[in-house]
Amino acid sequence: MAIEVIMPQLGESVVEGTVGRWLIAEGETIEEYQPLLEVETDKVNTEVPAPASGVLISVLVAEGTTVSAGTVLALIGQPDEAVSEVLRSQDEAPRSQEASSVGEPRTQPATKAKPPEGNGLKREKPGGRAVITPVVARIAVQHGIDLASTDIPGTGHGGRITKKDMLAYIERLKEERLPPWERPGTGELFKPTEEIESATPIVAGMPRGETPKPAAAQSGKIVPLTSMRQAIAEHMLRSVHTSPHATTVMEADMIRVVAHREHHLAEFQEREAVKLTLTPFFIRAVVEGLKAVPEVNSSFTDQGILLHRQINIGIAVALESGLIVPTIKDADKLSLSGLQRAVTGLADRARAGHLKPDEVQGSTFTVTNHGVSGSLFATPIINQPNAGIVGVGAIQKRPVVLTVDGADSIAIRPMCYLTFTFDHRIIDGALADRFLARVVMELEEWH
Repeated sequence: MAIEVIMPQLGESVVEGTVGRWLIAEGETIEEYQPLLEVETDKVNTEVPAPASGVLISVLVAEGTTVSAGTVLALIGQPDEAVSEVLRSQDEAPRSQEASSVGEPRTQPATKAKPPEGNGLKREKPGGRAVITPVVARIAVQHGIDLASTDIPGTGHGGRITKKDMLAYIERLKEERLPPWERPGTGELFKPTEEIESATPIVAGMPRGETPKPAAAQSGKIVPLTSMRQAIAEHMLRSVHTSPHATTVMEADMIRVVAHREHHLAEFQEREAVKLTLTPFFIRAVVEGLKAVPEVNSSFTDQGILLHRQINIGIAVALESGLIVPTIKDADKLSLSGLQRAVTGLADRARAGHLKPDEVQGSTFTVTNHGVSGSLFATPIINQPNAGIVGVGAIQKRPVVLTVDGADSIAIRPMCYLTFTFDHRIIDGALADRFLARVVMELEEWH
């Protein structure tokens, strides 16, 4: 009897995925637990193993198709099994259509296309349209939106309302509630008529307001957006539109941290079998700063500022395809060696494409060490819904003025710029400086 390959639920709040690439073609044999396909979510790609050994007798969902968790993706059976016989042997529930890998329609049981109602992944709106996920429901409650009586266009699979749909609707709602004189405008009210008319050239056969295509001399190659790049673009744009960003900068003398690392480098390598880097030192200093100024470990909500009980540190990891931010959960409970193991493990899995969706969620604060590529100074964008992000620049030896017993002297020290970009809705400058000063103190007084 054929075995169904089901779209897994790859995280607590991940209710759909995109078939990125089939690793086995129809008709090929496969062993149980052998990687069968890659599934893409907003942030990570995950390999899905085969649930049984046999032959991939039918691919039901084409590459690039987004489906709900629980959807039947393919069938694994014996070489002599016909697809039609397998499908007839399934229960006689209503059937929906999915495109196969060769463009022909395939049928699959609709009951497999969604998780059971009892698990809270989907809820029915009047008319029977499955549109609500836990994330959407939570946003609706936070903003006082009655989904049962509000018509929000859904762009998700089967017309489901996605988080992106909700945030776009909320932005439109905010603009509509503004008085006319506060709504965003083009500024054309104060421009001479000839400037307005000349700003958008009229092309024969093209209505005014439409932009003509670039001339041949301006043509170039269009590089399609990957799902990761598209997710990064949406997340960064939403962050800038959501939080008023402000940045404060301080400099840290890293001589004690550098000396501590060099003194324990060989011992740590032998004991832990991983290289001791400077990243866990910065994370430990940030953790102490968050303990001293807990308002920074928070998120903005319409009900008020949410102070997080856990300290979960997101660490930015650069990949060839973009930037990803896996999370170290309960970072305040880890030692320096524990932090290093967590950093190494997350970074290795991120670069190998083996991160789980839950490992890139739940951060309460973010650290990005842009100095590893030589950058001295940066103003990173806040990783929503965090209240801020610390940027770590490259460590460089520079001459600095030291005051000892009232006397000034010039010394060469390993110095590092630290930036703290924060959400000005939550944090004011004095509080931001207090937090960053504590981070600097932890680094300079390392013991």
